Amino acid sequence: MLHAWEVIKQLVSRVAKSSPPRTALLIFAAVIMIFTALLMAPWSTANGRAPAFHDALFTATSAVTVTGLTSVNTAEHWSPAGQIVILIGIQIGGLGILTLASLVALSVTHHLGLRTRLVAEQGMSTGALGEVGSLIRTVVICSLVVEAALAAVLVPRLMVVENDVLDGLWHGVFYAVSAFNNAGFVVHPEGLQGAVNDPLVLWVIMIGVFLGSLGFPVLLVLWRFRWHIRRWGLHARLTMEVTTLLMVLGAVGYAALEWNHTDTIGEMTTGEKLQSSLFASVMMRSGGFSVVENVMEHSETMLMTSALMFVGGGSASTAGGIKVTTFAVIFLAFLAEARGRGESTAHGRTIPAQAVRVAVSVVAMGATFVLIATMALIILTGEELERPLFEAISAFATVGLTSGLSEELPPAGLYVLAGLMFAGRVGIMTFAAALTLRQSRIRYRYPEGRPIIG
Repeated sequence: MLHAWEVIKQLVSRVAKSSPPRTALLIFAAVIMIFTALLMAPWSTANGRAPAFHDALFTATSAVTVTGLTSVNTAEHWSPAGQIVILIGIQIGGLGILTLASLVALSVTHHLGLRTRLVAEQGMSTGALGEVGSLIRTVVICSLVVEAALAAVLVPRLMVVENDVLDGLWHGVFYAVSAFNNAGFVVHPEGLQGAVNDPLVLWVIMIGVFLGSLGFPVLLVLWRFRWHIRRWGLHARLTMEVTTLLMVLGAVGYAALEWNHTDTIGEMTTGEKLQSSLFASVMMRSGGFSVVENVMEHSETMLMTSALMFVGGGSASTAGGIKVTTFAVIFLAFLAEARGRGESTAHGRTIPAQAVRVAVSVVAMGATFVLIATMALIILTGEELERPLFEAISAFATVGLTSGLSEELPPAGLYVLAGLMFAGRVGIMTFAAALTLRQSRIRYRYPEGRPIIG
């Protein structure tokens, strides 16, 4: 057994050091196909019959990419065994994303110069960049500890709320894993709003989603240095600042737009309105849980939600989107240009031009994916722009909020969203890493040409 473990460690180490971006696509594709095969089994459905291939593939992709979009009702369509398969897919997908993202960061630092590598390692603050096995163990332990803490609160509370020990245990564990991995899957037929609309449950889920969206490097910084902000690296500072800012702005915007809307939060008490607005804001950037139906919201609210979904959460996290640090780098570059400065800076650090170029490329790639997918959905469904755009951004950013369109799509539409979930989860990460690793020194320069901008 020990020999087998050593072989696995050496294999993982070789793969990590050779080309994590290149192998990530194949690994996730293989895992998705395995879970698709499991969900195709008759015992995975409530009626005992094999499901349609497009439903199994879509659900498996959504689980492994920790998205949360579904083409069928999770609680009613899948059997308890099928729901366990989905939960395992969420856990493996979440751990895989954290591990691969951390390994990509490790691979990137190995390609840097000595001085830059030391700065990067200090910024990551992992203390494990030199040893793959240690890094993986730390990621797994960190994830399981947070999930166990969430479950320790959710399980007894749900036992009381549902008045059933086994249901409370199962639902508590499921929501703890789903929340920290930002998956957004629910195992109640009416979702959270109809089954467990309980303040304690909602707040625990919010905390789980928030922690999962920060990313492993930031969680480790918070664990080591607590609130000694001066000891945080640039990545941790930018992640915490932008995450908090977007969370507050999202909550204020949601409350302002939906305060008197009777179809959403208009008939709630003031306290419930504030709680629901904060809950919605946290979920917009990757959580995927909801206490109101998104399709009932005002168009302005859905547009704001789409923008926040596109930004997403932190790098090396279970959250999706272009990532808050990408957004921060582009915004800082904009400020530098507006002030007439040649370089963008933050917290006493200069952000290299290469990072700005990678950030712009990631945004351009994400916008292109969303545009193509939205056009395909409009053609397939004949819908107006609003719902296809919302669903496409939710799939790309692996959020899981829905306008209800996913359950109405034909098989071709589900394949489009499944491909978008896969590209948004693994493609962006590998694309950004490939751009960073592909940097090379050029010993000559062409004469400058200045095209007119704007």
